[in-house]
Amino acid sequence: MLTPPWWEEAKSGLAARDPVLAGIISKHPGVSLRRTSDPFSTLARSIVGQQISVKAAETVWGRFVGLLGEVTPGAVLCCEELRSCGLSARKAEYLKDLAQHFDGGRFDGWDRLPDEDLIRLLTTVRGIGRWTAEMFLIFQALRPDVLPLDDIGLQRAIRLHYGEMLGRAEMKEIAGIWSPWRSVATWYLWRSLDPVPVEY
Repeated sequence: MLTPPWWEEAKSGLAARDPVLAGIISKHPGVSLRRTSDPFSTLARSIVGQQISVKAAETVWGRFVGLLGEVTPGAVLCCEELRSCGLSARKAEYLKDLAQHFDGGRFDGWDRLPDEDLIRLLTTVRGIGRWTAEMFLIFQALRPDVLPLDDIGLQRAIRLHYGEMLGRAEMKEIAGIWSPWRSVATWYLWRSLDPVPVEY
């Protein structure tokens, strides 16, 4: 597991700028964002988990890993029985498309791309939209300044802590003071709703 080297600096900066975040950060000592897997597995897992419960996603992912042995682009491309793990036909197609992107070298150098360019690259894969791409930037690429305004959890947390009826423009304005650490602010706002850190 890898914690971003800038994590402590980000926490201090956010706490100094925003008293609401200072309070949330102080309630969650000793935890941080951590990268737990490789880029291909992170994206494959996000596809497997789309539109199903967390429990169902864990079950299907476990079967998927059991079927492949090792989650790699080559293993996905060679496997003809992806649906036997409980995947829909569409998700199996998405996983094959993801594997082709990785196997064909289309993601070579992804880690050097600016955030918006990386989001554009990721969304060329069938089944990966902006939200999934933003989660990849936060949890895999460990980019410090991502603001996933379409995330329902983030919207709920901002409304809870900053005002009941805030729209998208107001949420973006509030988040302006968090830059260049908006990923960290987002992570702590998620913690305010659910103290168990999410991992991808």
